[in-house]
Amino acid sequence: MSKPKVVVTRRWPSEVEAKLKELYDVTLNETDVPMTADALKGALQNADALLPTVTDPITADILRVPNKRARIIGNFGVGYNNIDIAAAKEQGLVVTNTPGVLTDCTADIAMLLLLMSARRASEGDHLVRSGQWAGWGPTHLLGQKVTGKTLGLIGFGRIAQAVAKKAHHGFGMKILFYTPRNPPAQEVIDDVQASRCATIEELLSKSDFVSLHCPGSAENRHLINEERLKLMRPAGHLINTARGDVVDNRALCKALKERWITGAGLDVYEGEPNVYPGFLELDNVALLPHLGSATVETRVAMGNRVLENIAAFFAGQEPRDRVV
Repeated sequence: MSKPKVVVTRRWPSEVEAKLKELYDVTLNETDVPMTADALKGALQNADALLPTVTDPITADILRVPNKRARIIGNFGVGYNNIDIAAAKEQGLVVTNTPGVLTDCTADIAMLLLLMSARRASEGDHLVRSGQWAGWGPTHLLGQKVTGKTLGLIGFGRIAQAVAKKAHHGFGMKILFYTPRNPPAQEVIDDVQASRCATIEELLSKSDFVSLHCPGSAENRHLINEERLKLMRPAGHLINTARGDVVDNRALCKALKERWITGAGLDVYEGEPNVYPGFLELDNVALLPHLGSATVETRVAMGNRVLENIAAFFAGQEPRDRVV
């Protein structure tokens, strides 16, 4: 019996690619150059499974290509807003993601950005590298203390809960959270002594640091806008490891430039890899190139989770992480 044919849209960790070669008739992306829309359509027509990443736009136009052979899309990532889910459902395609395995590493990046922003680490690094550092001084590059401050989390899923643990138990931070959904079990909330805010506005006004952990969606696009940024404390910091379009770039740039807030830390961007030009002119924003899950252990685990999902599907079983 012939092996199922799968197409992988980007380079994956070599360990996972080796498993793919063993188990499937696989087409790998050796150059790691993102596939075009036409190439993605061709993959759906010629393979049994398409394995994209969160940065591959799988639009309705792509999904509606005629004469599809593919029956499953195994997304490499916990988010799936890169895929038109309604169109996938309409076309009878199964979609899976990779939740859980990237929780801690993404939470680590959120804490890294929080610390970088609070302690002006990007500015300090640039100063040393540029040869402009003139030595220690009592008032030089004064940042803000993190320990004991208030952290507000917008969204309180797995990653936000992991950030809350690190912040509360590691830095003694007071935890606030907002979620429109049902909150997690009370023991999860009690473990970090968290308090739930009734609105985003309440959370913004009470927090020293605000970290975003909400899904990318039409509903959440520009959730953080000019009006809401003005509710933050002047000494406040905004951290985004969720999705770039949750934040209005123009509004955040204005808030940083005019010092409505003190700083920000970003790992995701609307329209990435393009970065809003205004951010590049500011010294009070820490910028990372979407490193949330970028550890060997996590990326291998993500790939293995995709393999687990498509293996179940090809065996006629329900995939563990089915989205639709």
